[in-house]
Amino acid sequence: MNETSEINLLNDSLLNNISFVRKQIHKATELCAVVKGNAYGHGIETFVQMLLNNGVTSFAVFSADEARRVNLMLPIGCRLIIMGDLDEAALPWCIEENVEFYVFSFERLKQAIRVSHESGKKARIHIELETGMYRTGFDDTNMPELLSLLDSAREFIHLSGLCTHFAGAELIENFDRIQIQAANFTAGIEEFQKQNLIPQTVHACCSAAMMRIPEMHFDLVRVGILLYGFWPSKEMAIEYSTLHPSEPNPLRRVIQWKSRVMSIKNVPAGSWIGYGESFAARTNMKIAIIPVGYAHGYARSLSNFGQVLIQGEKLPVLGLVNMNCISVDVTLLNDIAVGDEVMLIGKQDDQEISVASFSERSEQLNYELLTRLPHSIPRISN
Repeated sequence: MNETSEINLLNDSLLNNISFVRKQIHKATELCAVVKGNAYGHGIETFVQMLLNNGVTSFAVFSADEARRVNLMLPIGCRLIIMGDLDEAALPWCIEENVEFYVFSFERLKQAIRVSHESGKKARIHIELETGMYRTGFDDTNMPELLSLLDSAREFIHLSGLCTHFAGAELIENFDRIQIQAANFTAGIEEFQKQNLIPQTVHACCSAAMMRIPEMHFDLVRVGILLYGFWPSKEMAIEYSTLHPSEPNPLRRVIQWKSRVMSIKNVPAGSWIGYGESFAARTNMKIAIIPVGYAHGYARSLSNFGQVLIQGEKLPVLGLVNMNCISVDVTLLNDIAVGDEVMLIGKQDDQEISVASFSERSEQLNYELLTRLPHSIPRISN
């Protein structure tokens, strides 16, 4: 391996996670894979191809930039939805390419109608309703004007979806708020039906809501973090393992992050290791230098606290995490050699460093850690 580090994506793990998700939803409910944030740090091109290989044909991204990358890979018949950022300049491309997109403001709706009129092709829109998240979407005070405008513009728009987003279904403390949102969304659906504005797809559930509110699955679920092998929260992981003691964790992590030993150095007792005076060798020690640092997403907060796997042994990071390297205590390894594999996240033999444990040590959320992994690290599917 010539690169500083590489990220391996395990196809068997992804197939397992897809199978788990499909078991949670009705056969008629569409699985839409959320691949925003560079596919949660997994590498959008590599991960989308893996999903395609495993039968997934519906994808959701946040922005037009992400949509352009995914659209290049999709065969005819696949579905691509932009859930967030989309400037007016990208609308002609979206409409021409049949890329669907959220509409949550009158400004965007009017722009879509105008561009559709100019192009002679319908815009494929998803109307987002504000049900209590207070981020994006039309609220109930907008409903009369919204329905009237949609009704008058039927020749320019295809109502591909009617949707909302729940504000924290992964935490039971949000239960009452989520129930209010669910009721508000149901009322919104009824308003559309009264005006004979029937969306192709009704959808509301992310990963957490899919697990906790099955009555809100509707026609499509937008699943992100579960496909990558992670629970949306610790609470949900504990809840599932309690309800299913024979299968405490059905998910498998797709990602492995590994590097290699770059050099080995003997350190005399009493010597400081690395920059400053954060760690002194109490005895004669042997350290391995690994060419991964905070520039590669290995958090500086892991100084004197992180762990890696080498030869199946869990070994501590010593001293400060540098921009491009870390020092690891390999005193106990007699046959350590330059080029040996170093697992930063993943398994070696019967030892494992999970994303969850890595995140806790670096004081980051799973989502935060994954999406901060630099795009420059090669992603390789296995």
